[in-house]
Amino acid sequence: MRKKLLPVKLDSYKPLREIVLEALREAIVTGVLEPGERLMEIQLAEELGVSRTPIREAIRKLELEGFVVMIPRKGAYVAGVSYKDVKDVFEIRAALEGLAAGLAAEKITDEEIEQMERVLHYEKEPDNLEEMVQSDTDFHALLYKASRNEKLIWILGNLREQIQRFRSTSLAVPGRVKNAIAEHREILEAIARHDVKEAQALATAHIENAANVMFEAMRQQVKLQEGAENNSEDDTQKA
Repeated sequence: MRKKLLPVKLDSYKPLREIVLEALREAIVTGVLEPGERLMEIQLAEELGVSRTPIREAIRKLELEGFVVMIPRKGAYVAGVSYKDVKDVFEIRAALEGLAAGLAAEKITDEEIEQMERVLHYEKEPDNLEEMVQSDTDFHALLYKASRNEKLIWILGNLREQIQRFRSTSLAVPGRVKNAIAEHREILEAIARHDVKEAQALATAHIENAANVMFEAMRQQVKLQEGAENNSEDDTQKA
């Protein structure tokens, strides 16, 4: 049974439909609402403490964004993630992160290096996956900022939801957190030395490593599903 969603906090500056949309999108991105899970309007409305109308509006918006699929006569479901989805996003991200790291190595200030150092300090002993995901997000956000390239930051910002969804999955794989922290340290050391080529290479390799972990997690999930289906068939035949 999945973790229940927390009631939304009303914000006088935002319409309710926008607050609900953000809450559901975040639940999908972080994996609280898993791929293939059916979205029941009544249940979601009760959990978030709202009526069904903003839930319905949010689901329609999420369908347009690719986070939800509508199946005729069945309802709304959290969209699955295909191998191509992952490959496309990580290919773009590897190129952009390498570029951002190279630019940061040229332009970063001592104050920004200290900010990234502080993030790495908190990454040493993350109490849970949620904290590590946040630290990882903060590290890369500071890296983008240090690039001083507003267009690059804007493009990466448009990929934020997809990146967050994959980030949560890859960091949940045993051993990935430890490796990611070590890779962050190497990237920052290269940037602090103002070694453009090394920073580019390390940042690109960091994203490629995350992609490989994600691909392996997807392969393992397929194996588990196939095993469950085979066991179900065996039980049916025995019966």
